[in-house]
Amino acid sequence: MSRDHAAVIHPDGTHPVTQLDPEVVPRAKRRMYAASYKLRILQEADHCEQYGQIGALLRREGLYSSHLTTWRRQRAAGQLQALSGKKRGRKARDAEVAALRKENQRLRAQLAQAELIIAAQKKLSQALEQTLTANGNERS
Repeated sequence: MSRDHAAVIHPDGTHPVTQLDPEVVPRAKRRMYAASYKLRILQEADHCEQYGQIGALLRREGLYSSHLTTWRRQRAAGQLQALSGKKRGRKARDAEVAALRKENQRLRAQLAQAELIIAAQKKLSQALEQTLTANGNERS
């Protein structure tokens, strides 16, 4: 009998009657693997040299040999490398943010230069003031 059916004995005891099991079995979800994971497993499989190492790898990871076959085809076609570096989101906004950051960096450099000039002018002004007061005191 399958898992969905349960055997029940008829009241007269002559023959079993099947009843449906009322339990709802959850649907299995399709497993999804990241491109980085696929590449790591393929690299490990490529390094396996002894008989049985690939089987042990597949058992450890809970994979099938068909996964390796499919992933090797994807790697040969360049699909796995194309998947690994993509960023999600707006591409135009990324360019705008990069431009604003560059401008911000340029303005910060200008500000630092202006602060250095102001500090130098302040020191020069203080030095001239001291010189003038020292010269003014000597005359009196």
